[in-house]
Amino acid sequence: MSSALSGVKIAVLGGDDRELILISELVTLGATVTVVGFPREKIKHGAFISKSVEDGLFEAEVAILPMVGTDIRGYIRAVYTEEKLQLTEKALRGMAIPSMLIIGTARPFLKEWTAKLGITLVEIGEMDDVAILNSIPTAEGAVQIAMQEMKTTIHGSRAMVLGFGRVGMTLGRTLKALGATVLVVSQRDSELARAYEMGCQRIRLSDLADNLNQVDVVFNTIPAPVLTREILRRMSPDTLIIDLATAPGGTDFATANEYGIKALLAPGLPGKVAPITAGRVLAEVVPRLIEQTMIKAYDQLHLA
Repeated sequence: MSSALSGVKIAVLGGDDRELILISELVTLGATVTVVGFPREKIKHGAFISKSVEDGLFEAEVAILPMVGTDIRGYIRAVYTEEKLQLTEKALRGMAIPSMLIIGTARPFLKEWTAKLGITLVEIGEMDDVAILNSIPTAEGAVQIAMQEMKTTIHGSRAMVLGFGRVGMTLGRTLKALGATVLVVSQRDSELARAYEMGCQRIRLSDLADNLNQVDVVFNTIPAPVLTREILRRMSPDTLIIDLATAPGGTDFATANEYGIKALLAPGLPGKVAPITAGRVLAEVVPRLIEQTMIKAYDQLHLA
């Protein structure tokens, strides 16, 4: 692996403790790493510091942005600096050819820019080897929030999980292991079948409103409006909602507050509750991804 990444110019733009672990691994593997948004004392010896996004990206073959991506104006989350880091099309134009950009989830403007500039865009937030491993700290973090907010134990509670994909499945398994009665809500037959196999109760999404009685806590993983005013109207004020979906979540928070229902939006838990574990996931996956993608890109360039 070290020979494959040796000398590859990589720019890491912003982030948190997860990116620090990734930076350390990339330096160890021999990459030429430039970082933006981190103080020198936090960076492993061997990495270079740049003060601007544009300078950091100049002639970079790989750009790495945080899992949370950017906001709608291109500003990058960077917890170790108060300076505003903004990604622009002009900055991307300074990258090498070929080049790639790795990000958790890309907004439409970034997809447009990278397509226009011929930059390979890789969204790793939904890749199985990242999402499944990240589902572990997400589930643990969700349970931690529930334990802090509920007045009863998880054991013996009725816990509803909306959506039974990678996060929902890990969460359902964790809740069941703690002694909760787990109700899985989904519109997909395959997810409901898996829930049955795991010993969970199954509810179709279309029947959600009729199955909210005596539910102690609802965990939402569906990134679409599911806990609407009509649904919340049928819910007990004693029910706790923990929304794990990407912001703005799937809950009508204003209506929940109006009805006296405590609803918490809690996306991005891996970086908050277990940043070292989440960083190790990136350090395992990203170098391999860079190697595979860059080899393919150079092969295509030489064939052109």
